[in-house]
Amino acid sequence: MSFFSGQLLEAAAGIAVGVGAVAVAPAALAAVGFGAGGIAAGSLAAKFMASYGGSVAAGSACAVLQSTGAAGLGYGGATAVAGVAGSAVGGVVAAATKLKEYVEK
Repeated sequence: MSFFSGQLLEAAAGIAVGVGAVAVAPAALAAVGFGAGGIAAGSLAAKFMASYGGSVAAGSACAVLQSTGAAGLGYGGATAVAGVAGSAVGGVVAAATKLKEYVEK
């Protein structure tokens, strides 16, 4: 595999996963109980909220997840999810490509 084709593979994988993660994130939040109507009783989200001992601070992980579940990712959230997921996959593909090149020598 040439250097250029390896770079294209890494970029394509990162983009695909970044876009997919943005599409899946709202459904994943709803599946664990962070929904438009609030936190679903008996869900993982409810257990997470209970771990705060009845006082969920603004800006905490629980508050951010609930806000996102209720209102959606928004531009900033979508950018963050896509960036983190895409970067992680791009890095894994890059490492796998380098390992393959090393083994083939």
